[in-house]
Amino acid sequence: MQPNIILINCDDLGYGDLGCYGSPKNSTPAIDRMAEEGNRFTDFYMASPVCSPSRGALLTGCYPKRIGFASFHSRGFPNTSTVLFPGDPEGLHPDEVTIAKLLKNVGYTTKMIGKWHCGDQKEFLPTKHGFDTYLGLPYSNDMGIQFEDDDYPPLPLLQDEEVIATQPDQSLITDLYTKEALSFIEQSKEEPFFLYFAHMYVHLPIYVKGQLLNDSDNGKYGAAVSAIDISTGEILDKLKELGIDDNTLVIFTSDNGSRNRDEGGSNYPLKGHKGLTWEGGMRVPCIMRWPNHIPSGIVKNELTTSMDIYPTLASFSQGKVPSDRIIDGIDMSESLLNRNIEFVRENFFYYNKENLEAVRSDDWKLHVYKTDRKDPHDQSDGLDTGIELKELYNLKSDPSETVNMYTARPDIVERLESMLSDCRDDIGDGRFEIIGNNVREVGVSDNPDTLLPRYNKNDPNVVAMYDLEDRG
Repeated sequence: MQPNIILINCDDLGYGDLGCYGSPKNSTPAIDRMAEEGNRFTDFYMASPVCSPSRGALLTGCYPKRIGFASFHSRGFPNTSTVLFPGDPEGLHPDEVTIAKLLKNVGYTTKMIGKWHCGDQKEFLPTKHGFDTYLGLPYSNDMGIQFEDDDYPPLPLLQDEEVIATQPDQSLITDLYTKEALSFIEQSKEEPFFLYFAHMYVHLPIYVKGQLLNDSDNGKYGAAVSAIDISTGEILDKLKELGIDDNTLVIFTSDNGSRNRDEGGSNYPLKGHKGLTWEGGMRVPCIMRWPNHIPSGIVKNELTTSMDIYPTLASFSQGKVPSDRIIDGIDMSESLLNRNIEFVRENFFYYNKENLEAVRSDDWKLHVYKTDRKDPHDQSDGLDTGIELKELYNLKSDPSETVNMYTARPDIVERLESMLSDCRDDIGDGRFEIIGNNVREVGVSDNPDTLLPRYNKNDPNVVAMYDLEDRG
């Protein structure tokens, strides 16, 4: 039987932001219960420390570099940017076979809710990538009008391919998304369905309802985490109410690490934050729950990645992974269903934009380069700087990456350097101007004329400017 599949992806939620991952500040009883009833992953990675590449990789099962999604030539910036911006001509290539396309091909009803951020031209929207319907923001919630003379268009809320609201009240969006999710689940309960729910929280700016803020021990950030938890709990309750809980796989994760500054987020005990290839930028929470199929109460310590979700869902759904292209994900299904089967991934490569910066194999991580960018959205000069590194860490004993073992273990360094060399040949390395032998093209609109609204001070649909100038 094909299971229903719900994939919940948060925005900038850090490794240490959930109770089941050790948070002493944020209240997450529903997600903690989900972890108790399923598998909690300790060494799960997104393929990028920022959102557009991360999401492209999740949807296609491929490293961002392989699908031309490592960096973007945003209009108005002198160099490449880390993420897509409103009106950019680039997006996820229409020829890519997303999870939604794969599942739709084997009879699934598909829906996306929330943040897309894989291209806002019409040919790149979710409805062109296998989703029957869509409700959400086409990119980050800070890419709207937040102050005088802002050069962004009004923040649009889309229904399928049409703008249905601009500058929406962000404190109410999560409730809107959850209501839409519950309605979709109710309507689709008799057939296999796939729901990709990409939360707005906890990306800046953070607007939350007053009651959640009053109950929070961690300010706006903690209130936003609570909103995610409440939404997750309502979805799990709906599955039980409809009698489809045992036939629904729910996956919960985040697109990259927390900013980990003064907003309230945490990547503890990991080093670094969003935008960097230290562990805190790319290792994120992941929980998978499928009652009576995936054993409960399991903590999985194997090296796993978001790219592995793609072939795993193909296996569970009786779908087929495309055979005409390289897919970087590895099927986890057997290890999920059987607690005695260990999942084996030989390595994982850490990219920041086009640059190959590190590799992990087993418990060892070798850093060879590090991009120096204070803020992942800072494009003030359009330029990146970086430094070469010779740092080796044992992540099992030293997840905080504090004890450099480079000189002590030349045998490990040699083995990992060989993997880096092979990866450069395969998908490239920007700092050496190596393109790679097995990369595909990003989608580029032939006539980029964005469907997004233009700012008009006399337009009654554009509400007052947001009062927070935070950008994430």
